[in-house]
Parts: sequence; C-alpha cells; structure tokens
Amino acid sequence: MPELTPVEPKTLEWLGRASTATITTQLFQRGLRNLFLNGLLPLNPGHCRFVGEAVTLRNIPMREDLDRLEGFRDPEHPQRKAIESVGPGQVLVMDCRGDLRGASGGNILITRLRVRGAAGLVSDGSVRDSPEIAQNPFPVFAAGRSANLNLVVHHAVDINVPIACAGVPVFPGDIVVGDEEGVVVVPRHLAAEVAQPAAEQEELERFVLEKVEGGAALPGTYPPNEQTLAEYAAWQRRRS
Repeated sequence: MPELTPVEPKTLEWLGRASTATITTQLFQRGLRNLFLNGLLPLNPGHCRFVGEAVTLRNIPMREDLDRLEGFRDPEHPQRKAIESVGPGQVLVMDCRGDLRGASGGNILITRLRVRGAAGLVSDGSVRDSPEIAQNPFPVFAAGRSANLNLVVHHAVDINVPIACAGVPVFPGDIVVGDEEGVVVVPRHLAAEVAQPAAEQEELERFVLEKVEGGAALPGTYPPNEQTLAEYAAWQRRRS
C-alpha cells in the first residue's frame, strides 16, 4: 500500500466533536450519499465514540479443506495478522459480506486490539463473546452476534485492500468515525475539508436545539436565517 499523507491531529479532533449524523450531512453537501454503515450497532454503548484510520480485512466464504483450527497457528493467517497489524489510533474494518452465521472475531482478539491501542473494531458480520465484549472499554460495532467461530463461514484473505463493509466502500487509510448512532466513513482526501465545518455545524445545532426547546418555530430557526445566525454569534460570545 502506498504511503499515505498524515492526517493532522486537529482534523481528527474536529471529527471527534461531530456526530455521525452531522458528518453525513457534510458529506451529502459534497455529493457523497453512501458512507454511513447502516445496520451496524455498538456492542458497548458506553464506549462507542471513536475516530481513526481504517485498516481493512477482506473475507470470502470459507472452504472446508482450508478453514481448520490448526490454521490459526500460522502467524501469517490473515485474520490474526490483521489484528497484529493495527496500530494506535487505527480501526480494523472487516468485510464479512454481511454473513452473520459466524463470528468475525471474539473477546480475545478484540482485547488484543484494545491493548495495542487501536481505536475500534467495525464488522458487517457477527462477533462472539458478546457479553464479555460489552464489558470492555473499547468501541466495537457489528451487524450481529454468533457463537460460531469465523471458520464456519469466513476465509480471511486480504489485509489493507479496498473492501465493502455494510455496502459502503472502505479504502485503507480512510477516516472512520463512530458514535451511539453508528459508523461513517470519511474519504481520507476529504477529511480536512469536512472536519472543521462538521464541528462548527455541531455547535450551531446545539444552539438551534436550545431555541426549539424554548418554543421557537422551525421557519427561520432551522435552517437558521440571518437573525438566528446573529443570535448564535452572540450566544458564542457569551460562552467564550
């Protein structure tokens, strides 16, 4: 994989201040409509916010003569190698073809990711050991739960190649953001362009929500007209 241009820490900070809903709006304004991973939910809602760079793992359907337990002893096994490849601040994103019949990982592998400093795990398949995973202070998003090990349905083949996860294209190094609602992928080359406007939109919408909770009608409030924007500027000055 070619070397990627570093993403500025401020960009990641701004993205971390925005909700996935706000980020999808910013992406929509730039013509991108298929970057939210529908159907993936956090296993541990108290620890689900993250921002990080994608490390990808692609799975194909298993084959009985290849997918045996002894295969896990091979240090080059792609699933195990992927776990050991994810570094601090990165997110392992798995393409499991939406097949929920077998887990894409379990508590031991996910604990290893956490200890390595990873930012999270995202899979459009299932996970096993879900009660234990739910106790971990580590973001895990998946489409389901299954006690079956991954060899029942998955054959891991490629690390850091373009994949599809929950119907969304994910390229190695894309910026992945998760919160209580789900996961959104920000193309790496757009991260800096989207980040600050997303953080600013988040702040503006907090003000708009206060006005609506106070009884303001939608016209002129959401979206805000010039008067509302002037009130917002005054509100910001009072808070600074």
